[in-house]
Amino acid sequence: MKKIIALTAVCLAVMLGGFAMAEELQIVTTSFPCYDFARQVAGENAQVTMLIRPGTEVHAYEPTPADILTIGGADLFVYIGGESDVWADDILASFGGDAPQCARLMESVEALEEEHAEAEAHDHGELELDEHIWTSPKNAVQMVRAVESALCAARPEAAGEFHANAEVYAGEIEQIDQALEQIVSSGARRELVFADRFPFLYMAHDYGLSYCAAFSSCTTDTEPSAQTMVKLIETIQKDDIPVVYTIEMSTGAIARTLAEETGVEVLELHSVQTVRQSEFDAGETYASLMWKNLAAIEKGLN
Repeated sequence: MKKIIALTAVCLAVMLGGFAMAEELQIVTTSFPCYDFARQVAGENAQVTMLIRPGTEVHAYEPTPADILTIGGADLFVYIGGESDVWADDILASFGGDAPQCARLMESVEALEEEHAEAEAHDHGELELDEHIWTSPKNAVQMVRAVESALCAARPEAAGEFHANAEVYAGEIEQIDQALEQIVSSGARRELVFADRFPFLYMAHDYGLSYCAAFSSCTTDTEPSAQTMVKLIETIQKDDIPVVYTIEMSTGAIARTLAEETGVEVLELHSVQTVRQSEFDAGETYASLMWKNLAAIEKGLN
C-alpha cells in the first residue's frame, strides 16, 4: 500500500503540473456522514465525491490508486479520522506540502474510548477511540459546523451561502436532538438491546441510554459467545424488553434467534455509516435516516 501511495503521489504531481484545476470546488469525502454534511453545506457551489460507495463495508475499505489521485486533486478532503481512516492519514502524509486542505471531523467533537476488551494503546501512544461520532445528533451539529468552517476557508467568496446552508441543516439536526431528548425522557425504560454490532456509543452517552449488545463495538466477529446470548435473552425477559435492534446490512441471524426465544420484535437502527444503494438512489440523508431511527427508538423505550 505504501508503494502504491508513493507512486500515485508522483503521478499526481505530474498531472497537476500539466493541467489547471477545475474552477468548481472539488470536495472529496470518505464515508456517508462526511459526504452528506459536505453536500448539504456546499449546496450548488461544489462537486462532492464519496469514495466509499453505497453498500461497501467501511471497515474493510482500501483505497485504489484512482482514489488516491482523486484525493490529491481535491480542494477539500473531508474524513472522520478514526481507525477506519488510518489509510487517509498515510495518503495525506505522502503528499507532503501538496496535500489538499482537510477537515478531520474527529477533531470537532469530544471522542470517547471504545468500550471493548481489546481496546488498548496503539504503537503511537494514543488510546483507541470510537470513531462513530455522528451517531449522536449533538455531535453531528458540531460536524456540520466543522465542514462549514473548512468550506469557508477553501472558498471564502461563498462563505455567506455556506453559512446559510449550515444553519438550515444544523437546525434540522437540532430538531432531531430535541425530539430524541423528549423520547428518552418520556420513555418507560432507558435500555436498548442490540442483536448486532454496537456503533451507538455516542448516542447512548449523550442521551443517558444503557445498552446490551451482542458485540460491544464494530468488531468483525460474526458469532457471539454462548454466554453473551444467554445474557441477551435474560435481559430481554427480566427487563420486559419489547424490541431488539439490528444495524443496516446485517444478516439478522442473532436477532432471529432472540425473536424465536423471546417473541421480541426486531427493528433496524441505522448507523448511517454507509447506506444501501437503494437508499442512496432514493436521496436519503443523515437527517432522514435519523428521523426513522427515532421512531424505532421510541418503540423500544415504550
